[in-house]
This record gives sequence, C-alpha cells and structure tokens, in this order.
Amino acid sequence: MKTKKILVTGGAGYIGSHVVRQLGAANESVLTLDNLSTGFEAAVTSGDLVVGDTGDAALLESLFEAHDIDTVMHFAAHTVVPESVADPLKYYRNNTASSRTLLEASAKHGVKNFVFSSTAAVYGIPETGRASEDSPTHPINPYGTSKLMTEWMLRDLAAAGGPNYVALRYFNVAGCEPNATIGQSTPKATLLVKVACEAATGRRPGVSIFGTDYPTPDGTGLRDYIHVEDLASAHLDALVYLRNGGDPTVLNCGYGHGYSVRDVLSAVEHAIDAPLNISEEPRRAGDPPELVAVADRVRDVLGWTPRFNDLDVIVRTSLAWERKIAAQDPSAYWAA
Repeated sequence: MKTKKILVTGGAGYIGSHVVRQLGAANESVLTLDNLSTGFEAAVTSGDLVVGDTGDAALLESLFEAHDIDTVMHFAAHTVVPESVADPLKYYRNNTASSRTLLEASAKHGVKNFVFSSTAAVYGIPETGRASEDSPTHPINPYGTSKLMTEWMLRDLAAAGGPNYVALRYFNVAGCEPNATIGQSTPKATLLVKVACEAATGRRPGVSIFGTDYPTPDGTGLRDYIHVEDLASAHLDALVYLRNGGDPTVLNCGYGHGYSVRDVLSAVEHAIDAPLNISEEPRRAGDPPELVAVADRVRDVLGWTPRFNDLDVIVRTSLAWERKIAAQDPSAYWAA
C-alpha cells in the first residue's frame, strides 16, 4: 500500500520550504513540485523534489498517478506586486490559470485536503487599516486579484464536491528558520525586513523609506509582520483541522498588531549596533498607511499558537541568514 503523500507546490521557495521542513519534522511524506524560477533545490530539506510547472497538466497527471496524494499545499505563485501591475497576464497565467489546472487534477484524483497560500492583498486598502476575514475584498493590483480568483475557485469546487480547503491570507512574512538552516533567498526581494538585513550585511547600499507623512505615530507605514516559522506552523495546524473534518474556511495569518517602517529599521540597527544608510522617498502609489490583521479567528479555528511574535526575533533570524549569504557560506543558497 502506497503511503499517503502531501504535494507541496512551490516548496523550494521561501515560505514553502519552511512548511516542507516542518512537515518533514512531523514525519509526513512530502513531494515538492517547483520550477526553481525563484526557489532553490537546497531549500527542500524533506521528501522528494520534482522540477516542473504547476500548470503542466501532463506532469500533474503523472504525479497523481504515481503517488497516493490526498493533500495539496499550494504555494507556487509570482508575488511581486509592481511586476503584477506591469505584466498582469503573467500573474493571471501562473497564479490563476495554473491554479485552475492544479485544482482540476486534484479533483479528478480525489484529493481530500487543500491548503492555499493566499494574501492580505485581497483586501486592497481597508478603510480602518485593519482587515478581518469579513472585510470587503477589493484588491488594487493583479497579484491580489489573481489570488482572490483562486480562493473563489476553491470555494466553488468544494461546494461541488471537490477538495475541502483552508485559504490562509498572509500579512507581511519575515524572518528565517531560527538555526539558519534555510532562509529567504528570493531574487530581488522587496520585503522590508530582508531588504534592511541585506543593507546591514553590505549586500545593498542602503534602504529607503517610502512615505514619511502617513497619519501614523511616526509618519511611516504600519504593517503586521509574521515570522515565517509561525506562518508555516499554521499550515500544519490547517492540515490537522482538515483531517479532522473541519469546514472550508478562509483565515488571516498575522499577529494582530503592527510595526512601522522606522520600528523595523531601528530593530535592525540595534541588532548590528550600527546605523543603516537610510533615504526618505515619496509615498508609493497604492501603499496603505496601515495594514494589520484582525487575527483572532486563526487562533480560535486552528488552535494556532505563535512562538516568534517578537520583532527582535524576526530581525535576528533574518540577519543570521543574510550573514551566511554575505560570507558565501557553502551551507547557504542564494541567487548570484
């Protein structure tokens, strides 16, 4: 009898690789599918890796035929918001159309559980700066729209007898595995914590603050930063929930409080005991003054208990990984 497998698409990427590591630690049988366009083979620390595209129907058919897959965790996606505005069809092809292909294969082969990597970008710019799962969804870029469309497909397919699902809407993901065994090596990353830590290790000349006149305590944007290890554990909690017969649901993944851009940069400066080269730039179009999760439901529904809810821990783990890259440590991986 074949062992039940979990198919993880995008499992060689930043968030997916942390989930694969935790699944391996939990003795789950994992199969990763990743085209390595932004992921790294060395990041896959458990199970087997198949190099290929999530939208390749023939490849998916062969994988589902060869393996007894009863759960899919779907991370494979393009995630750069400005790029989605410049090249929207790239995002609808990869994030939406490929997801449809994956869902079709999953339904055909009787997949029971589906955990989807969604995003707070589905909310657009919430009126109050805080978003709950019941807040209106008004994405303001193709990235957010492409993810929301997949949520709709999941909803409608589940209602038609397809896989049961949990869609997790991420807020600002940051940090790295605490022992620096894997980390965020996304090429041309735009996430603030990584950018600041790259600047701290000399891999960038400096870091910019975009907007210093927001109606926030220090004038810079407020965001809900969640450590990647806590986010990964939410996926394992979602798997337990689905295996126990939980209903389809959509959940925010955040801590429920925000840090400003200046808070983050100060934490990095404190960690390195030196100033960063910081420039102040005008606001970027579409950046909300505040975006913080109302995050009670994920705790109540999944029993999720975060362990790394601390900005200094987030920065310290990110910095440890960036230092390995800056030192060209052979145990690290990065894009040249």
